[in-house]
Amino acid sequence: MTPVELSRTVLRAVRRAVDEGELSVTVPERVVVTPPGPGGCGDYATNVALQLARPAGQPPLRVAEILLPHLADCAGVDDVVVTGPGFLNISLSAAASPTAALVAQIRALGAAYGHSEALAGQVVALRVPYDVRAEVVADAVVRLVASQGGRGEVGHGEPVTLRPVPAPEDPAPLGRDAAQWALLHPAAHDRPRITADHLVQRESNPLFRVRYAHARSRAAVRGAARLGYGADADAGDLFDAPASLDDAPASLDALHAPAAPAPRGAAPRRAAPLGFAADTSDLPDAPAAHTAALSDAPAPLVAALADYPRILTAAATHRAPDRLARHLVTVADAALPFLATVLPRGDEKPSAAHRARLALAEATGTVLAGGLSLLGIDAPEHL
Repeated sequence: MTPVELSRTVLRAVRRAVDEGELSVTVPERVVVTPPGPGGCGDYATNVALQLARPAGQPPLRVAEILLPHLADCAGVDDVVVTGPGFLNISLSAAASPTAALVAQIRALGAAYGHSEALAGQVVALRVPYDVRAEVVADAVVRLVASQGGRGEVGHGEPVTLRPVPAPEDPAPLGRDAAQWALLHPAAHDRPRITADHLVQRESNPLFRVRYAHARSRAAVRGAARLGYGADADAGDLFDAPASLDDAPASLDALHAPAAPAPRGAAPRRAAPLGFAADTSDLPDAPAAHTAALSDAPAPLVAALADYPRILTAAATHRAPDRLARHLVTVADAALPFLATVLPRGDEKPSAAHRARLALAEATGTVLAGGLSLLGIDAPEHL
């Protein structure tokens, strides 16, 4: 569940306690859940017991003890612990997160994620003209067909079954990887551009965005290792709670430039601790887009990762590696803002949320590397 959904779950627990006569209070319109503070535990904590203590006429600790069993019985909640004067510390269940299941599957299968037996037993015969683009496309199709359990055979002669629009000039000067991309990214009926734009390391270059997103995912894994923790896909929908969207660069160029830690013209600032409430107006200092992104930012990324197997099957079935190339751009574009939030910032300590985000980052890198490999393109660890 997302932090906003968790705050609604807490409200339901309060309402049940009131309905059963254990508390005599007006159910509040909203409650806030935050990462646990010093002395806390679990994935999230709430001060709702302290909030209700005065109107209930009872000590906060007693209010927390009343709410604990109601909250612990809620779907998606694995454990609840009371700490301090009455903070409820909540651990989420892995079963509450379809994202966790997806990430676990990708991490378990590795480069084989998305491979299937959809074309098992089929032999795909490709007849291509003597043309460099046709040869490159055919080679990629053979790899795609193999990923779906089939076998591709490439030959020349009539009738030609695969005839992409030829390149206007020799792509070799671009180098192997950029040349592959220049020939495979456009649809077969589109004329490829053989220009130095494919070599530019800026966000205007789709190939760079894909490879850069992969390199950042690997950098996140290395950075976490230096901080002494690893990925954990069993932390529920904590992927939906970025560490700080205020600190996320506005563009890939800002991410790539080490001398520009803040957006142009803006003074550097530290992120305030995040709080999540059922009523998101509880975040008055956050722009509306940021408030919505607190729970929804990774959704396009998760959707793109989940759609990857279907894209592979379609690309193989329709002999269209361009479908895979374009989907990798979709994954990268969804991943880059998220990857800026994976590691702890400032005085933050690694938490279950960080481990969950790291698992998603690792899965993202796996998909990007696997897709690039099927296109015959290298996925560098550093860029």
